[in-house]
Amino acid sequence: MAEVTLGILAGGRATRLGGVDKAWLQREGLSQVLRLSERFRPQVVEVVVSANRDLQRHAAAGLRAIADREQDIGPMGGIDALAQACTTPWLLTIPVDLVDINDCLLPSLLAAGGAGTGAYAEDDNGAQPLVALWRVADLRRGLASAIASGDYAVQALQARLQMRLVRLPGVRLGNLNTPADLAAAGIDHP
Repeated sequence: MAEVTLGILAGGRATRLGGVDKAWLQREGLSQVLRLSERFRPQVVEVVVSANRDLQRHAAAGLRAIADREQDIGPMGGIDALAQACTTPWLLTIPVDLVDINDCLLPSLLAAGGAGTGAYAEDDNGAQPLVALWRVADLRRGLASAIASGDYAVQALQARLQMRLVRLPGVRLGNLNTPADLAAAGIDHP
């Protein structure tokens, strides 16, 4: 298997759930960030969290957390921070509010994008550009160009890098943005 770093994107402003940090939502007896870390750890070399607050809380939980180098550019800032911190040739990014963890996710992305610059997922609800496997060397070059030009759209970067779209039928990667999303995922609204 390829050497992959898991990068958990947890650097949002917590505006969608009224200030609640999605990283610390409790599900299956664990915080969301720890649940994701533990589920993917057997498949990856290391886990890094992109977080712009609570860095000490992440460290106390045994997680390596880093802040964005570039502020106020959305998920692109987190992807940039993770790319710079990555020590492996591949970076798997997932948002901290990933709902459905499927064991075939990383192998499917590797199979589709391993010969190129990477791949990103599409579930039953459409493209999920933050669920992506990136070849780090290409990603760093692409990020430098995108950030310099002020183009912070993740899907535009993936198109420029000619990343492949991987269809995952029957999978709902999802997001936790509303009380209804939380209820569907088995999380009580804090």
